[in-house]
Amino acid sequence: MTVLHLCLFATFWRAVHAIHPDCAIISQLIEEQEICIQTRKREIKNQSQQGCGTDWDGIRCWRTANTGQLIHVSCSDVFQHISNTQGFIYRNCTSNGWSDPYPPYEEACAFEDDSESGTVTNYLSTLKQLYTAGYATSLISLITAVIIFTCFRKFHCTRNYIHINLFVSFILRASAVFIKDAVLFSDETQDHCLMSTVACKTAVTFFQFCILTNYFWLLVEGLYLQTLLALTFVSQRKYFWWYILIGWGVPSIVLIVWVLTRQFCDNRGCWDDTDNMNIWWIIKGPITVSLFANIIIFLNVIRILVQKLKSPGVGGNDTGHFMRLAKSTLFLIPLFGMHYTLFAFLPENTGEIVRFYIELGLGSFQGFVVALLYCFLNGDVQAELKRRLWTWQTQTHLSPSKKRQVTVTQIMMHDSTHSQTAICNGYVTSV
Repeated sequence: MTVLHLCLFATFWRAVHAIHPDCAIISQLIEEQEICIQTRKREIKNQSQQGCGTDWDGIRCWRTANTGQLIHVSCSDVFQHISNTQGFIYRNCTSNGWSDPYPPYEEACAFEDDSESGTVTNYLSTLKQLYTAGYATSLISLITAVIIFTCFRKFHCTRNYIHINLFVSFILRASAVFIKDAVLFSDETQDHCLMSTVACKTAVTFFQFCILTNYFWLLVEGLYLQTLLALTFVSQRKYFWWYILIGWGVPSIVLIVWVLTRQFCDNRGCWDDTDNMNIWWIIKGPITVSLFANIIIFLNVIRILVQKLKSPGVGGNDTGHFMRLAKSTLFLIPLFGMHYTLFAFLPENTGEIVRFYIELGLGSFQGFVVALLYCFLNGDVQAELKRRLWTWQTQTHLSPSKKRQVTVTQIMMHDSTHSQTAICNGYVTSV
């Protein structure tokens, strides 16, 4: 029943709302060209032509006119989507047929000059280079962090399992951007306004899924930190599968609803437009809810920390522990959520330049910052990597008998320190 209601909303929206401005002029020209050609065929068939017949000049359809008649059209009629200039284009119907349009369309309708177009092209090119570098950096750092947390048994615990899922969501997000660009924009001769293939729809669908999972795993990080602080003695594994359901299950359900709605209600193009806001809010709504939930969690965690730090029973060591607990995630929640909240309820075309730089430019480095906070700047991770490096260097310079002695000594030291328990009971993302 919900999908049916969305379909009705979508049908109404399409009836009153224009298509994307970038594609409106192309759609208009194709439609008018077809009408013009059919009109011309009927005139030839009926032999009803007197003077100059209907003619398509590549931009405008000129209707039948009598010999000697001067016809003019307004720029706003020809290019209603991209020009408000009140200039006119003229054509004479002569005994030899239609004259060429004068003045030229680009002069009469005051299109933007090449310098303005070049500025936009340079801006978009610079932005693409920025987010390509950002996502590539994030991919390398995130994959390295996943390998570290996976290969070293010392880091196997619930907290790091959640970190790994967050890393994977960022990896998928970066990969989805590259896949989407490769499918939609690799061929510069492709008409994107008319493009509507299974491949491009699949790429956009995968992109939306990765965006959803990324935001919901950020929410899971916030939920876990709040649980860790509010319920000190609760088992960390108790809610793990609920976190999995939130991080992967909820986005999957949202995406299924969105795909079905697009397929049956608004199956246009590659599904990469946001013209129909009723359908777009299927994606945008859950993301916005997750962001506001993270803000609430952020404020609640601060409240809990302040209470614990003011408690008379909290000693110096505990104070340092709670400060370490708060450092990374409290920095992460506003850093990776507040920027989206600024645009959450604004139209999609509001502040496009700022939005693009924040969401694509700076946002592309999110994965790198997460890996930096949760892995590379972590003292326990650095200590373990240094220990493994020292072991490797030592083993390469010792005889076989010495290697066995060093190995036995290291095993005894490892068992006596119980380092894995210490790391997993603490907040391993602390910097």
